[in-house]
Order: sequence, then structure tokens, then C-alpha cells
Amino acid sequence: MAERQRNLAKIDPVWRRIRDEARDTVSQEPLLGGLVHSCVLHHDTLERALAYRIASKLASTEMSEQILREIADEAYDSDPSIGAAARADIVAVVERDPACHRMLQPLLFFKGFQAIQAYRIGHWLWQQGRKDFASFIQMRVSECFGVDIHPAARIGRGIMIDHAHSIVIGETAVVGDNVSMLHSVTLGGTGKEDDDRHPKIEDGVLIGAGAKVLGNIRVGHCSRIAAGSVVLQEVPPCSTVAGVPAKIVGEAGCDQPSQMMDQLIRDCHGG
Repeated sequence: MAERQRNLAKIDPVWRRIRDEARDTVSQEPLLGGLVHSCVLHHDTLERALAYRIASKLASTEMSEQILREIADEAYDSDPSIGAAARADIVAVVERDPACHRMLQPLLFFKGFQAIQAYRIGHWLWQQGRKDFASFIQMRVSECFGVDIHPAARIGRGIMIDHAHSIVIGETAVVGDNVSMLHSVTLGGTGKEDDDRHPKIEDGVLIGAGAKVLGNIRVGHCSRIAAGSVVLQEVPPCSTVAGVPAKIVGEAGCDQPSQMMDQLIRDCHGG
């Protein structure tokens, strides 16, 4: 296992860049040396670093850091797609968040990224039938990060949640790949029904701050939801919706709105 991890580190450009940035940080800011060493430089792979970081953030008097770290390690070892998704998420944050200039930052400081990675461990537990432990992870993520994602929700890779405060994603919600959302977004239900009741967000969607998407509706790929909107009906692909209740106000304006991050109701440029 140790030899395999060393080999992976050699061919893992994301992890290699994080470690290089970590060394630079220690050189420039020695007072952060302990944090950077414990979170990054003491680990052979990104998966081990993530397990350590998640466990240290979620640990409490009710659940030790050691137990949480063992759970996270088990998840990463059992399902390599969790680590692959984390790499895609890091790249997404660096590419889309103008406040992020290094791959090290999401791992150490960004609660949106950390919350998504902790959710991924909870989702793995849910899929293993360990629903109570998954619910514990959900509770601690909500308490620590202000992000409440049901462990049964299905979330793709390349996810960027900027600021992340007061994010709510319900049990039967589905979020595709390369989706970006800002703080105070809700993907919720509309009542007490106990069935498929939450939104389905397709690939490449941009959801503005404070938007509420409610009910078992589909938001088409590469569409935009304006900040503060309340979406109660299906959203066609490649369109922009705004208002309360939300209505179509135009096309998305570009091929990949979630990557362009242009939230103004006008054409954005690029692709």
C-alpha cells in the first residue's frame, strides 16, 4: 500500500502542486508550519490528507478524530471515485473562484470544499447501509460549516460552492457535474411527501446566491438561476431564469455558465 501511494503521488499533478504550495507556505509563513505539516506534508496522498482534515474538523466529544479518520480512510480506499471527485472539485474552485489562487487554499481554508468532501464520506456510508453514521456526518457538517446536505443526495464532481453559508440540499436531490452555486442556495421540497421530492440539477448549471429551487423539477444543463430567485417549474437547458417565482428571461449567454460565473442578466462571453 505504501509503495502504491508513493507511485500515485508521482503521477498526481493536483497532489504534487498542493505539496509544492504547502512548502512555499511554510517558507513564507513559518507560524503556519504546524498546520501545513499536519494537514499536507505528513501525508503521502491527497486522500490521506483529506481524511485527516475532515476528521479534525468534524471531531467532537461525541466522536473522536481517530474514528472519523479511520472511516474516511476506509471510504477512500474502498471507492477511488471519491478521491477523483475531490481533485475535480479543487480544480473547479481554483478555476472559478477569483479569491482562490492556489490549490492548497480549498484544502486548508474553504468550508464549501471541505463540506462537500465530508458529504462524500457520508454518502459513501449511506450507500453502505450505515445510515445512522451518515446522519451523524450530516449533523456535524451542518454544525461546523453551516452546510446541510442529506447523505442520500447525489452530487457529481467539479462542484464549486462559493462562501457556502446556509446551503441546503435535500434527500432526493441530484446535482450533476461542473455545477457552481453560491451561499444560501436551497434545493428543497415543497411539502411533507416522502418520495422523490427534490430538484434535479443537470451538468454545468450556475445557481446564484439565495436562490431556492423547490420540488421534483429539472433544471436543464448549462442554465443560470439568478440570485434570489424562487424556482418552482422546470428550467429548459441553456436558459436564464430570474424572479419570484422565476421566469425565463433569456438564454444562458455562454456554453458553460458554471465556469464563466457571470451572474448578470446579459450575454456572457467565452465558452
